Amino acid sequence: MQTGMLKSVLMAFSLMFSAIALSPAALAIEPVYSDYFGYGKAIKGYDPVAYFTQGKPVEGSSDYQYEWMGADWQFASAEHRDLFVANPEKYAPQYGGYCAWAVSEGYTAAIDPNAWYIYQDKLYLNYSRSVQNTWQRDVPGNIARGDQNWPKLLAE
Repeated sequence: MQTGMLKSVLMAFSLMFSAIALSPAALAIEPVYSDYFGYGKAIKGYDPVAYFTQGKPVEGSSDYQYEWMGADWQFASAEHRDLFVANPEKYAPQYGGYCAWAVSEGYTAAIDPNAWYIYQDKLYLNYSRSVQNTWQRDVPGNIARGDQNWPKLLAE
């Protein structure tokens, strides 16, 4: 690539990145966490119903998929998909599937589907198992703070 052309491409990327970085829309979070590498899949493709019915994280399948709140949810079976479709609020993780600890602290973070906890029949996910251990030291307090922070985070 010619030097002049390379400089033009780099300048264009720089301007595009600056515009995105300064755009208020770029700062808004999606209502459901679906990481870039998960191609829009909620909980990184894990079945939200399995946490309740099997007591463990289970990978979902694109054969049993449902779009809800702008993300693709995958399930291990048609039965799990149908349970979710009938009552998504019951099975979907709290705070849109973002890290519950991060939300309790006023920001959002990615999750590890293996760092999960069900409290009062609600699913909470965390960034890692070590973060989950910290979050579990005061589950009611962290949930109270998370419940206060979540609407603000969505509105930003």
